[in-house]
Amino acid sequence: MMPAQLAIVIPTFNESENVIPLVEQLISTLRGVGRLASTEVLFVDDSTDETPQVISRVADGSELTIRLIHRAPGERVGGLGGAVVAGIQNTCAATVVVMDGDLQHPPGTIPRLLNALDGYDVAVASRYCGEGGDAAGLSSKTRKAVSSSSTVLARTLFPRRLRDCTDPMTGYFAVRRGALDVTKLRPIGFKILLEILVRHRLRVIEIPFEFADRHAGESKASIRQGLRFVWQLANLRFGSALSFMLVGASGLAVNVAVMATAISAGLNYVASSIVATELSIVWNFVLCEKFVFRDRRVSTAWRRGAQCFLYNNLEFALRLPFLMVAVSVLGIGEVLAQFVTVVIAFFARYAFTSRVVYRTDGAPIEIGAKATAVMRSVHDSAVLPADATITLDRRE
Repeated sequence: MMPAQLAIVIPTFNESENVIPLVEQLISTLRGVGRLASTEVLFVDDSTDETPQVISRVADGSELTIRLIHRAPGERVGGLGGAVVAGIQNTCAATVVVMDGDLQHPPGTIPRLLNALDGYDVAVASRYCGEGGDAAGLSSKTRKAVSSSSTVLARTLFPRRLRDCTDPMTGYFAVRRGALDVTKLRPIGFKILLEILVRHRLRVIEIPFEFADRHAGESKASIRQGLRFVWQLANLRFGSALSFMLVGASGLAVNVAVMATAISAGLNYVASSIVATELSIVWNFVLCEKFVFRDRRVSTAWRRGAQCFLYNNLEFALRLPFLMVAVSVLGIGEVLAQFVTVVIAFFARYAFTSRVVYRTDGAPIEIGAKATAVMRSVHDSAVLPADATITLDRRE
């Protein structure tokens, strides 16, 4: 079997009704341009329905190479954007096309993307450029307004990196695999192209395409995804320090509230400070794990937790004498003194957390142990563990 020259990466979440017509259209399109034998389709699936089983049935006997990574619930780092990164990491093809699995990205556009890529690093299928670009497939006026305003906001925040891209929110594009450094990518939610363009200096070209109506299933757009997009923009523009600061602010609120409550209940202010600090340490660690450094969890959770606990308690031991001086000597209120000392220690805490606890040394995004084992088995002929995710390859 010849190595694939083109990989089509399709992140899926509960798209069981769309798999069969999508694969049929891909086969028709690729056969028409003589690319069927040199292409692999890689589904990276986070579904909770029967989508993996449908992909398995479609792949069985198909003339198109179809491969599958199904990420277990604990492995779905980065949402659908993380799924795209997992797919890019696990193909050797020189060119990668990324598209959705709901048929709103017509497979017939792929040859135009590949032709446009000549001399460029990324070819973007845009809903907003030239004649022929159309976002009619967005399901409502509200979604159209949200999409266009999100695009304006992103291009305003990153005028240089997005100057050649009218539609950084699109999920349909072709990219040269060698132009990407996947260790730079920190995907959150849907908008993987935005992540790629902002974190790289790439030559970009666009072609217009018509965003089609969804074939089946429901849109994944939601308020939660909107909040993830805002969080992604903040991280891209300001880095993890802003996210860490927001988490720290919430932890500070917890700290001060617990201390004030404990003091009002009659507990000594030093003991109250200890209780408040321990609870805020746990609070901050959980939120950092979930939101700030979710893509940088290289060591074990126990090790990260122990490092955070030990450092923060050492910091507290050093901070406590200052708290006592502020209260006993300077006459500052207990809660205000706690607030001030915690804020002063913020920068040292961020430096330790980002450089020690979540230090990556260029390690790529986690895609899940099962997925890694499967891909290694494909390339190195290792024996699959009994519970591993199935990788499908049905082209003879």
